[in-house]
Amino acid sequence: MFRKSPVGLAIAALIGAPLCAHAELDISAELKNETAVFARSGQMTGQARTTLDDRENDAGDLMKFENSARIFVNGEVGEESSWHAELRPVWDTEGVDGDYRGHENYTQNDYLRELYVDTNSFGWDFRVGKQQVVWGTADGIKLLDIVNPTDFRELNQNAFEDSRIPIWMINAERYIGDRGNIQLILSQAETNKVPGLWTQNDGSDRSTTSHDPTTNSYTFAGRGQIEGQDRDHPFILNGVDVITGGVNGFFNIGSSFAGVTNTFSQGGFLSPGGSGTPAPGNPGAEFFTVDGFVSNPAGYADCSLSGGPGAVSGEACLEFFTELTNADVTNLIDGKKTASGTGLFGSDIDPAGGNWNVARPNSAWEHFPNATFATFNAYVGMTTEYRRDYDDDLIPEDANIGGRFRSYLDNGLNYSFNYFYGYDANPHVNIHWEDPKTGKRLKVRSYDSGTTTPSGRKIRSFQIENPDDPNIQYGGNASGFATGMDNVAPGEGGPAKLVFVEDRNRIHNFGSSFDYATEAGDIPLVIRGEFLYQKDVMQPVVDRGELADGNLVGGLKSEEADFFKYVVGLDATVMTNLLVSGQFIQFRNLDYVDDDCKFTTQGGNRADCSKYTGDAAVMSVENGLKQGEENKEFYSLFLSKPFGPNQLGRWNNIIIYEEGGGYWNRFDAEYTLSDELILSGEINVYFGDDETLFGQFEKSSNVQVGLKYIIE
Repeated sequence: MFRKSPVGLAIAALIGAPLCAHAELDISAELKNETAVFARSGQMTGQARTTLDDRENDAGDLMKFENSARIFVNGEVGEESSWHAELRPVWDTEGVDGDYRGHENYTQNDYLRELYVDTNSFGWDFRVGKQQVVWGTADGIKLLDIVNPTDFRELNQNAFEDSRIPIWMINAERYIGDRGNIQLILSQAETNKVPGLWTQNDGSDRSTTSHDPTTNSYTFAGRGQIEGQDRDHPFILNGVDVITGGVNGFFNIGSSFAGVTNTFSQGGFLSPGGSGTPAPGNPGAEFFTVDGFVSNPAGYADCSLSGGPGAVSGEACLEFFTELTNADVTNLIDGKKTASGTGLFGSDIDPAGGNWNVARPNSAWEHFPNATFATFNAYVGMTTEYRRDYDDDLIPEDANIGGRFRSYLDNGLNYSFNYFYGYDANPHVNIHWEDPKTGKRLKVRSYDSGTTTPSGRKIRSFQIENPDDPNIQYGGNASGFATGMDNVAPGEGGPAKLVFVEDRNRIHNFGSSFDYATEAGDIPLVIRGEFLYQKDVMQPVVDRGELADGNLVGGLKSEEADFFKYVVGLDATVMTNLLVSGQFIQFRNLDYVDDDCKFTTQGGNRADCSKYTGDAAVMSVENGLKQGEENKEFYSLFLSKPFGPNQLGRWNNIIIYEEGGGYWNRFDAEYTLSDELILSGEINVYFGDDETLFGQFEKSSNVQVGLKYIIE
């Protein structure tokens, strides 16, 4: 049930031997059904299979039909020790694939959810095994609660007790004097489970190419999307979709370039009279960048491939070749669509174009306005691969370690100091080029074309080459353009592979918390706070200048940053038993990147060359790779009150507002019908700006009902 790591094997041995000798068991169980339906009609992030796919869910469609059991087993080990196990068989008929329908290790659907022994020795209390440790108590958000990773399959709708992923650990605790308590932890390193990342393919190439050595040309085959990328999952973040999404993910967009750039080498993507010919009315300029070509009006471009006419706009020509090779699968260009069969070449392309906008890019080509056709040499025949690079959780190098000290003052102020060092539970992704045959990491080299844009920005070309021998270059010869440097024919090394590597970073977490009970007249109050300083967290950094020039590796990176996060809350009990709790939450990025830059393209359009911290949750090809906030703020209000005869029911409502205009409101209620039967219901509504964490899930708003049967 766990990886064969020293942590897991050692703990299993400690637990297994004494348990086998004791048969007296205390067994209880909970049987539960949870059924959820979509509350709104519409298309979710990642749901579309192509840019023209309008499939969507209807309000009332089934979102979840989950039947599960939680089986609790408790026993004694001698006179001083005890053990506990929790098993969780589960099946959800609406899970998007096998990983979400039933059992999966190290998720909230793990068969063996908990298994640990409680014992004491030398004045220490030990809990050894698979377990949860709770440090934070904030409403609706995890701040200090960092020991266990989280399963985000339902974002944060689930109670933390359910979404928290138990892991193998040694948890030691003892009291110091009359007030102090110290806790030490040695734990297995596991990541958060994020829809769209954790059920990826096996790392094999998704696309294939064939090479014709006589013409040095490559044929791209296979426009299929990444297997297991959780399409149809209701909670895929835009920031994840931009990596793995079938339509908007750079993993799939990247290998789609192989097909488009291959058409260039066949002589089909040319201005009238040949490559780089000056545009009509502007004889002094050669338009050999993407924006320079696309911005030209009808009558400029020669789409001669497959017998196409030559009197169309540059945008329509690019759209035609993109559709020809990509069939509108990935979001390469936002072409102006017409009714099917009435546009260019009997397709859906308007020969006049009209959607090109590099100032507000919402498609891949619009992110590369300054890229030259020489740069596309590197993309001819390219493939993509997604892989993970996780270290094993070995002792002592790769295990997570941490500790907490708690105490209180004479005035009743409770406080704690926390430290945790280990792998960040949030994975990050970096990209690089490789030789697909040898696995050797390749270098991206920049060439100065000797030409500038109207605003004076240099126009550069890029080539992928062997770092040990720059004469070995990769790709093909797109549009007949050479690199202009070293007289080296591009493509000698064959097609290159763009590799996406999902990895983790070891980070330091320094935390503290407090709570203080007081009164305002007859109203009981609790003032509380949690504070967390994180060092060496990886943040996404977007370099729009590198992207504009066509350098994917230089344009999309993960870089280290430090963060200071805190939450301050006030809890009050009013009207006898109504709990009212308000919170202010702020995440401060101490290494925020914000270098503003604008330039004018060859086509005379204003474009972005800024470098900035991206919004990890929201950034997308469609929203121009949205910039994050230096200081991100949230506000929450939580209400809770018992109801019904003998107070057998309780309702709760939490609403969280995030800076930028996103909202999440959850109302839930539970009522005890009998000693064995509990009825529950829940409404989750997401709304507001669709370029916010919560607002992007508007179409995933849902209504749930549940029925729990308890067996003692």
